[in-house]
Amino acid sequence: MFQPDFTQTADRQRSGWRDFLVAQDWEHFTDEEHGVWDRLFARQVPYLGSRIVTPFLEGLPQLGLDRPGIPNLDRLNERLAKLTGWHCVSVPGLVPDEIFFAMLADRAFPIGNFIRGADSLDYLEEPDCFHDIFGHVPMLANHHVARLMEALGRLGTEAIEAGIGETIARLYWHTVEFGLAREDGEVKILGAGLASSFGEAHFAIEADVPRPRFTLRDAAQTAYRSDAFQPLYLVSDSLEDVAAALEALDLGGLQRLAG
Repeated sequence: MFQPDFTQTADRQRSGWRDFLVAQDWEHFTDEEHGVWDRLFARQVPYLGSRIVTPFLEGLPQLGLDRPGIPNLDRLNERLAKLTGWHCVSVPGLVPDEIFFAMLADRAFPIGNFIRGADSLDYLEEPDCFHDIFGHVPMLANHHVARLMEALGRLGTEAIEAGIGETIARLYWHTVEFGLAREDGEVKILGAGLASSFGEAHFAIEADVPRPRFTLRDAAQTAYRSDAFQPLYLVSDSLEDVAAALEALDLGGLQRLAG
């Protein structure tokens, strides 16, 4: 999950994103840790069912993510690269926002190289590999989302350099992380933060909470919570519509949204 931090130094902004990579060393994961993945997967997929956009459900078997245990990134990347040219890279934890967007611009998605403990299935201080892989990666097998994420990477890098990183962060948050979208006349989960959260997936769909229609301007001007469930969820007309709108946005348009 991207969590913005606007305090980076100029030196860090110039550093290459590959400096932040670590080896996944898949063999270091214990049987208990693989078991945590399996428990999270087993309780999340049945609930999501028809409540999440179809490309997510299609991406799970396409990428072999329906197999037991924490995915091996080398094997995962073999499938993902063939589908959309994306690949996953292992990082120790949250990366600075300008590094995150630089990775996206190169079709590289960062994966936290750890998983939450068995006693913390519902609490996560920072995104782990279940959030990063289960929540985000199935959608990267979809060409609309693959193009969108690359475009957001380029725009995010420009936005930070222009001093409007908060605006691109809001757009990202209200779509890729915690957005909803209509599909076949129903409101469904779109964002990875919802897809990977048992509690907030229920809340976003079932609770008495505002779900206004998504517009770029509303998303750019709407604050969000990184420490609690969202106070509202923006609903895009469709996955394809929101992807096209964000992909077409340039720095000038973003500056106008930022006011």
